[in-house]
Amino acid sequence: MAQRLNKYNQPIGEELSNWQKRQFPSDMHYVGKYSIVTKLTPAHTKELYSAFTDSHPRNWTYLIDEPPESFESFEQTIVGKIDSSGSVYYTVLNKETNKPLGILSLMRINQANGVIEVGDINFSDALRRTRISTEAHYLLAKYVFEELQYRRYEWKCDSLNAPSIKTAKRLGFKYEGTFRNDVIYKNRSRSTSWFSMLVEEWPLYKRAFTQWLAEENFDDKGVQIQRLEAFRK
Repeated sequence: MAQRLNKYNQPIGEELSNWQKRQFPSDMHYVGKYSIVTKLTPAHTKELYSAFTDSHPRNWTYLIDEPPESFESFEQTIVGKIDSSGSVYYTVLNKETNKPLGILSLMRINQANGVIEVGDINFSDALRRTRISTEAHYLLAKYVFEELQYRRYEWKCDSLNAPSIKTAKRLGFKYEGTFRNDVIYKNRSRSTSWFSMLVEEWPLYKRAFTQWLAEENFDDKGVQIQRLEAFRK
């Protein structure tokens, strides 16, 4: 595509004359092959508490929250997330058991510019590195791009959080840079790695997710035959 120029012969971006402010995320209930992603409610609290207390405490190292000291403190944390005015929280359920195994949110919601971030991701050990977790990310991205019609989907994390960085790249988010000394949390400094996925890239990524999640891509033990990245080539 030829570069657009203004009357002063300066390069300018693509025209978006029909652009309209995007809606704020709300209730969603997406059902996949292996998972369900739905709005977080108090009814999920007890089983989420069980899933998280059965998981390793290291999972909380790069989260703002600390591991729950009691069910009551965890319940308060969940209520705080549900009542948040700036973020919308969802839970990931194992479709087979209907049990919630983790939470994630849509946050830093910029409706005017169509920019939104997936964050505060807390997956229990029973959810991590499973088809369920990958499909959950796929379903949330589908909601963002196809129903809400945002144009930019972001992923940010502590630059020292190697598993999060690896996951972002595996899912298709592209690394854009690191904001040095960006945040202070848990009495320590955080530099933040930024990643993004664009609506123009979504058709390729959607096809890759669909092909990876197909039953024929897994052997009889549930081990993948081809990696997700292979379907984006």
